[in-house]
Amino acid sequence: MSRSERLFDLVQVLRRHRHPVSGRVLASEIGVSLRTLYRDIASLQAQGATIEGEPGVGYVLRPGFLLPPLMFTPEEIEALVLGSRWVAGRGDGPLAEAARSALARIGAVLPADLREEMDANSLFIVPGPDIPADIIDAALLRKAIRTEHKLQLTYCDAAGTPSERVIWPFALAFFDQVRLLIGWCELRGAFRSFRTDRIASAEMAPLRYPTRRPELIRQWKLVKHDMPDHGQE
Repeated sequence: MSRSERLFDLVQVLRRHRHPVSGRVLASEIGVSLRTLYRDIASLQAQGATIEGEPGVGYVLRPGFLLPPLMFTPEEIEALVLGSRWVAGRGDGPLAEAARSALARIGAVLPADLREEMDANSLFIVPGPDIPADIIDAALLRKAIRTEHKLQLTYCDAAGTPSERVIWPFALAFFDQVRLLIGWCELRGAFRSFRTDRIASAEMAPLRYPTRRPELIRQWKLVKHDMPDHGQE
């Protein structure tokens, strides 16, 4: 293993640990001696990594550090390319373009050998049935999810009957033939999922919903299998 690969692996291990982890544990996970580990930590700190801690206490990496040059294993490159191709083919317009742009940015900063590996990737997404077009801008739904704001929807059921909803959106689910917005529905007093192509109008309310998104996801996971049709309206 080269030194650059070893430093990259150390950064990845540190990112997996949210709390201080001992040098011996880190050295064991990387497969190096404790002395080499201490040298590698000093090298990362010299490159700008905010690694807090000391021998005998433990180490933790604060967010925001990228190890130049950007490095990935061949399997990670395959995963990135495959995932980006799926999003480019099945996501809405802005999200599909973001996937293509992200892949191009990654390719631009990869070392030459890894960039060649990415360009020659042979994993492809088989085209599926066309997804029904959305009336509303899906970017608005994603923004409401990110900022934890309520959404006011006009939603049409399978028969085309409209209803007014206020929901607390926390996730989007992407299937081959449909996209679902998942949230807590104030009208139903329960978790519900809404086909995005049946949303006739959507407006983000000025109010944030009262429960944090991670907690809503946790609660939804506990009950989703007990909901008829997984709560789809």
